[in-house]
Amino acid sequence: MLRDALPLNLLLASLWLLAQAATPQPPAPPTPAPQTAPVSVDPATASFTGQAGVILITIKPAMTDAYESVIHALQGALATDTDEPRRAAVKGWRVFKALEGDTKGNAVYVHLFLPAVPGFDYRPSLLIDALVKDLAPDLLTKYQESIAGAPSKLSLTELANMALAPVVAPEVKKPGG
Repeated sequence: MLRDALPLNLLLASLWLLAQAATPQPPAPPTPAPQTAPVSVDPATASFTGQAGVILITIKPAMTDAYESVIHALQGALATDTDEPRRAAVKGWRVFKALEGDTKGNAVYVHLFLPAVPGFDYRPSLLIDALVKDLAPDLLTKYQESIAGAPSKLSLTELANMALAPVVAPEVKKPGG
């Protein structure tokens, strides 16, 4: 029962973090740019660097059926997939539909990855291209058109599991004291 509460707790914490991130913050003092060469990263990638990840995606209200159809088709393809690294990566992937919409009336879907496999690209469109061969061409177009805006992505590291007692760090004695 406690394990079932963990994804919900993580989801609620993630949503709180997103709300905090949306709150205007005072400008930070400029920091010097690092002297390393820029890394070429696809800005659309949906990979994570933390133990868990969350993607929030908004869908146009009139197109939720198309989005959900594609997600269900992908779910079916992943259930029969034989690629072990991909099966391991999607093992903790759950998709939730928020009961509330965003401020523009769009439907909000929460993709929770617990655990997330670092470096694995969780973009549904890539996985659909690789796995779903019999998806109607117009459904993929409707899926792409259903997306109301750029998804929000967070890589997460657990700070505290509120269902467990905290672990107290051992007291370190100083020499001579």
